Amino acid sequence: MASRNPERKPLSEALAFMQVWWAVAHALESASKRMHAELGVTGPQRLVLRIIGHHERMSAGGLAEILRIHPSSLTGMLRRLEEAELLRRESDPFDRRRALLELTRKGMLLNDRKAGTIEAVIEEALRQLSPESIATTKTVLRSVAAAFADDDAAPVEHAARIETPARRAAKPAKPRDRGAGRPGPKQSGGRR
Repeated sequence: MASRNPERKPLSEALAFMQVWWAVAHALESASKRMHAELGVTGPQRLVLRIIGHHERMSAGGLAEILRIHPSSLTGMLRRLEEAELLRRESDPFDRRRALLELTRKGMLLNDRKAGTIEAVIEEALRQLSPESIATTKTVLRSVAAAFADDDAAPVEHAARIETPARRAAKPAKPRDRGAGRPGPKQSGGRR
C-alpha cells in the first residue's frame, strides 16, 4: 500500500526562504489585526507612530524615506492617524509649504506603550540572537528588498543596493542620444 505522506523532496534555497518569509508575513498580519483590535492601530500605523515619536517632528517625505516607500503611499494612513487624534500636521516654521508631523498627547501615550505590540515580540526574539546573526539577517533582508526594488522605487540604503546579475539583466538599456557623437541616418539625396 502506498504511503499517504510520501517523503517530501527538499525545497530549493529560494523556496525554503520564501516558506519562512511567508510564515513571518502571516504572523505579522495576524499580530497587526490583533493589535488593531486591542490598541486601535495596525502594525504599520504603530511603526509610523514610533518613527515620528523617535524623531519628535518630521515631514511626510522624511517618513516615507525611512520607510522606503513613496510618500503617496502614506496619505491614507496619515489621514486615519489624524482622524484618530494620534498625530497632527503643523506648518514648518522655515518653509510654510511643507507640513511637519508630530504626535498628539494621545499619540504619545500610545507610543510609550510596549505590551501587546509587534515590536515587543520582535525585541524578545532578537534578544535570543547574537548581534552577528541579527546583522546577517538584516543584510539578507536588505538584499532581497533591493532585488525587488527597481531603479525608480523609493531609496534603499546604500548597503542594500547590491548589483546582482538579476538586477543588471532587469535594467532597461539606456537610450542613446542620436546627436551625441553618432551620425544620424544617412541621407540618400531624395532617392529611396
